[in-house]
Parts: sequence; structure tokens; C-alpha cells
Amino acid sequence: MACLVTKGRAINCNDVQGGISALFITNGVAPYGTVTISSDAISNMSGTFTAFKYDLNGAGNSFTTTATTSKDTGTTFYSTVLSVTLPKLSKDDSAQLKLLSYGRNSIVVQDRNLNAFLLGRENGVTVTATTMTSGDGRGDMSGYTIEFLAEEASPPDFINGATAATPFAGMSSASPTITVGTNS
Repeated sequence: MACLVTKGRAINCNDVQGGISALFITNGVAPYGTVTISSDAISNMSGTFTAFKYDLNGAGNSFTTTATTSKDTGTTFYSTVLSVTLPKLSKDDSAQLKLLSYGRNSIVVQDRNLNAFLLGRENGVTVTATTMTSGDGRGDMSGYTIEFLAEEASPPDFINGATAATPFAGMSSASPTITVGTNS
């Protein structure tokens, strides 16, 4: 791996939005079959898999990736914390979040700019905290907050060809089934 910087960066236009619009959660680590990476992005997947779509709306949905480098040990790894807010408490959602907390999964995050990122490609994503809350005021949050953690040797991969309908649109060899949630 080359360690030399090869490009600079100019100031960009103000044409982006922060936040996440959807999660696509798959069971297990590496369910996507062979993942092909070219030009620092995923260009193809070969697996047959089911992705469970979680639509997100409003504030409280974000991810942050932090590189941790040690000059003493010569190591670098990337920690990605994904924070999600799901309004409205339900028995069905509580059951699914319990199952999610027990497993290691892979998650594709789609942001509001139609970028898609794969979290947990090698080591999976784990739930580090789930909070179920109902505030004391009529306008307070009644729902869930979930924190996920992925620790990998590289930052989350961009996925080429993502569309508003599916982040897997550009994956010609993949056979995804997207299961859309229902209102509870």
C-alpha cells in the first residue's frame, strides 16, 4: 500500500446535505459474496442476500468514522459509529432490535446525497447501545436510539451505482432482495 499523498483538494460547492436516509441491514458478516473494489469503491458484489431496509427521517441519524493511528506500533484502524433514531415504540420493533443486538451484521448506509457506504465488510457491525425511551412531555421522543460500531482496517467503502431505490443498483453480479419495513 502506497503511503504518499497523490492529490490536493479545493473548496467544494455548497450542494450537499448531512444525514442518513436509510439503512440496509444484512444478517452476518460478509453476506455479499465476492466484493470487487476498484478505484477505492465497491464496483461489484456476487452474492445472493436479503437486506432489510430501515427508512430514517429527521435528526439523530449519522455516522462518524475515526482513524486511529499509532506511531509506536505502526498500526491504523478505522472505527465507525452509526447512530440511529427510530421514533415510535412497538412490540415488533423491540423484538427485531433485540435480535439485532445479539448478532454481527453488515450495514449499508445511504446518505441524503445518494451515496452508499458499506460498514462492517470484514469484521461486521455490532450494536453497542440501544435505548428505549418515552419522554415526559407530549412532544418528547417516544422511540429508540441505537448505536452501532464497526472496526475495520479501512474506512467504509463507497458503493458505485447506488440509486434512490437501491444502493445495490450498480452491482451487476449481486442478487439482493430488499425487504422494506412496515409501519408499526
